Amino acid sequence: MTAFDIPLYGPEFGTAEIDAVTDVLRSGWLSAGPVTEDFESAYAAALGVESAVAVSSGTAALHLAVLALGLGPGDEVVLPSLNFVSAAAAVALSGATPVFADVKGAHDLCLDPEDAASRITPRTRAIVAMHYGGHTADLTALTRLARTHGLALIEDCAHAPVTDSVQGVLGTVGDIGCYSFFATKNLAMGEGGMVVASDPAVRDRIRRLRSHALTVSAQQRHRGGPSLYDVDDLGLNYRPTEVACAIGRVQLDALPAARVRRQDAVRRYRERLAGLPGLTVPFADRPVEEGAHHLFAIVLPGHIHREALQDRLRAARIQSGVHYPPTHLFTLYRERYGLGPGHLPVTEDVMDRQLSLPIHPGMGPALVRQVAEEVSAAWRPTS
Repeated sequence: MTAFDIPLYGPEFGTAEIDAVTDVLRSGWLSAGPVTEDFESAYAAALGVESAVAVSSGTAALHLAVLALGLGPGDEVVLPSLNFVSAAAAVALSGATPVFADVKGAHDLCLDPEDAASRITPRTRAIVAMHYGGHTADLTALTRLARTHGLALIEDCAHAPVTDSVQGVLGTVGDIGCYSFFATKNLAMGEGGMVVASDPAVRDRIRRLRSHALTVSAQQRHRGGPSLYDVDDLGLNYRPTEVACAIGRVQLDALPAARVRRQDAVRRYRERLAGLPGLTVPFADRPVEEGAHHLFAIVLPGHIHREALQDRLRAARIQSGVHYPPTHLFTLYRERYGLGPGHLPVTEDVMDRQLSLPIHPGMGPALVRQVAEEVSAAWRPTS
């Protein structure tokens, strides 16, 4: 399924996932049902929370978080531009305004609390903290900032499933935690996501909104519950499938062992790239045991051209990526909100030079060495 010998991502599926999917197909129940409930319970237990709500994608998780908080026209949400577009889209779809803030720098690609503070106005209702690459954003400062101004704190944990931090398990520190289980993620189920919330009323609203805000679910009707139902809110179909949740349940059990292998790959990358002049490896000052290591990002010095390095890697059949083009520079956000180059100087500078290298549980020592050698070759003078 890939043109590369060493792909950027490499989710691992085996007989356990195949058997779990087969069991679902034999059951005859494909939409959210008992397997989904089991996955929700297991994920909540792994996080150490009372309950979790499985949804159809990480984007759905973010959108439901915004809707459950009642955000809409006239409201503003401060969030990093350095993220996949889904976070800003979830805000914009509600009618609220995404207000983009800068990241700390090449060493830390998460939201800068000081810059976020400078963007707060009387219209601000929430802050989105994105744990870039599975590394913890400055939750101490961001939580303090949110509490000081009476704002909701949404944790975008798309890169950080079941990830510990000094402040607590990521996604459980703020008001709402949103997770993604897209095909490339550490916990991969094709499409899927999860939402947790500290306020049970918010969590219950999220659960209702994911299924059209029906007062009686299809599963309840199937079990002999009332045939008629009411609708008391504007909801959507953000339910996951039993097939996806069956895969997710198996992947959840495999996550700890897969994380150890990611950590080993990161350790080897750091060692092999440490001597390259001008190269920055974000979060390299943190112990390798911290974080989910969804991405292995590097930030190149000005004299190393990213496109040329990507061409070199491509010729060696090694995939690389850019995570992410800044959201505030996309056409929609430039035109709708009057943004453009110069709005976020730190983000723009870093993202002109950022490159993601392959990282997944299958990245053993030989593959890491091969990638690191190709990257290092870009520093050698040509004759």
